[in-house]
Amino acid sequence: MHLDWQVKHYRDLTLNEFHDIIAIRLEAFVVEQNCAYLDLDGKDKKSYHSICRDGKGDIVATARICPPGLVYDETAIGRVVIKENIRGNGIGHDLMNRCVDFSMLEFGMTPIRISAQKHLENYYNKHQFNSTGKEYLEDGIPHVEMLFNPK
Repeated sequence: MHLDWQVKHYRDLTLNEFHDIIAIRLEAFVVEQNCAYLDLDGKDKKSYHSICRDGKGDIVATARICPPGLVYDETAIGRVVIKENIRGNGIGHDLMNRCVDFSMLEFGMTPIRISAQKHLENYYNKHQFNSTGKEYLEDGIPHVEMLFNPK
């Protein structure tokens, strides 16, 4: 499958791109996970968005990269999502690698903090994110706070 990757600041997204990003997030986080929550939290406007398009030009994966100070003192990666029909092909690993690489280039070799769904802890461990020990329920879903420390 041919994939096209980009990272864009919110101000550089087209209306259609932002619409498609939100649509993917709502499909996964609201419909699939049966979780009512307010996705539009105002942080998108101050963030970068990693976008993956398939060969037809459709957005099939995305993540939000928040600058230090917006969510945590550190850079934050969140709203990581891959369309259900293409999961399991390694795209999620590519997405996380690209987000970490972009964060290191844009914000320097500084830590990155994430709020991960607990069942994905091992997935994020593969990208050198380690639990801080803080576990909590967010919108009724078990989460764990994790930190990436560049070496």
